[in-house]
Amino acid sequence: MIKGTQEMKRVLNVGGNSKQIQLPPEYADFEHLLLDIDPRGSPDIVCDARELSTLESGQFDAVYCSHNLEHYYRHDVPRVLAGFLHVLKEGGFAQIRVPDINAVMRITIEQGLDIDDVLYESPAGPIMALDVLYGYSVEIERSQQDFYAHKTGFTQKSLLAALQRSGFSKTYSMTGNLEISALAFKGEPDQAARSLFSLPGD
Repeated sequence: MIKGTQEMKRVLNVGGNSKQIQLPPEYADFEHLLLDIDPRGSPDIVCDARELSTLESGQFDAVYCSHNLEHYYRHDVPRVLAGFLHVLKEGGFAQIRVPDINAVMRITIEQGLDIDDVLYESPAGPIMALDVLYGYSVEIERSQQDFYAHKTGFTQKSLLAALQRSGFSKTYSMTGNLEISALAFKGEPDQAARSLFSLPGD
């Protein structure tokens, strides 16, 4: 008797730019599909995240979206999040990482920084307070593409509220290093997801 093989879980990396940028280790056993509006990074799917409803529904176990949601106007955020729910399977989750505007404003004031002063050093180079608020100015100038600009921002409270309004049933979040990281579930998280992210039991 031939035993069936377990189907590999799939993660949709929304706005990830290139597969050269590795996903967090939690996704090591997932099939990685990259979706991006910019074809230069050779994404598997060239698509604006506001149009996720045009894709087949319920085909992904996870959506990973790192520093992309802030590139949409506030009124478009519900449309993007609805797209996440559309492509997720029941019990699937979205992991969303965005700049923590509360922390950026607090540090800027506490350290007496100007908007053009360097907030921190990154592998891409120095990052000004202005870059976190409005988008990485070097890339915007280099690419001449408006989609690299930041069009909205989030605090931990506002991000969780947006996820809950969009229909995610269970959310978890943490802050650190000028970033908010949130997990949002379509339905109830199963034991595998709880173990993967060390989530508390209910």
